[in-house]
Amino acid sequence: MAKSQAAVTIAVDNDSPDHQVAQNLRMVEAMLFAAAEPLTPEEIAARLPEGADIEALLETLTRDYAPRGVNLVLVAGGYMFRTAADLSFLLSRDAVTQRRLSRAALETLAIIAYHQPVTRADIEEIRGVATSKGTLDVLMEAGWIRMRGRRRSPGRPVTYGTTDEFLSHFGLASVGDLPGQEELKAAGLLDSRVPTDFGVPVPSDGADLRDDEDPLEDGDSGDDSGAVDLQPGLETVDEPQDKA
Repeated sequence: MAKSQAAVTIAVDNDSPDHQVAQNLRMVEAMLFAAAEPLTPEEIAARLPEGADIEALLETLTRDYAPRGVNLVLVAGGYMFRTAADLSFLLSRDAVTQRRLSRAALETLAIIAYHQPVTRADIEEIRGVATSKGTLDVLMEAGWIRMRGRRRSPGRPVTYGTTDEFLSHFGLASVGDLPGQEELKAAGLLDSRVPTDFGVPVPSDGADLRDDEDPLEDGDSGDDSGAVDLQPGLETVDEPQDKA
């Protein structure tokens, strides 16, 4: 009789709301540990029992892992585990430098991130010098920029924007987390005496095409050979080769 009552008690406990929440928490934790890429709340919800409070589960895990060596962070619209920032030095000796970007590539990447969608002519106008296609190719191969579409202007030039891989690599939840004017000044990346009409654009990487963009066609290689040079007379500079 005692054994029968114990079995009933265990069954009731396993069906209790607290037990189900704990089980859901374990499931979310397991999925995040196994995932190679950030998981969105929608992707997590698709594998959990119906009615699971995904937001509460993620908040609990984020709070539980906050003081630990691995943290749960929001990156590119999804969640993933990452080494705590203050412990990154422990892994620095194992880090492998995969590519060293030239100054031209870094400037081009920054322009695309802050001004997207942009064309090659837009980039050259801002930099004041011609930009080689090789620089864009290096950023494409790195997976940090993508061809969005084609601008509705003479020559229909390709427009470029950043990718989720860019956000993941730089630890950003969205391009809106890029530093603004005051943060750039504080980091010494902007002169404190900038012109009064100077402003850092608010970046946006929405997937939807703008009114002045057409979608890329199947097999579009991104060739801009037909585009009209809207910035004649730009100085052409020999840029050092980007090292992959």
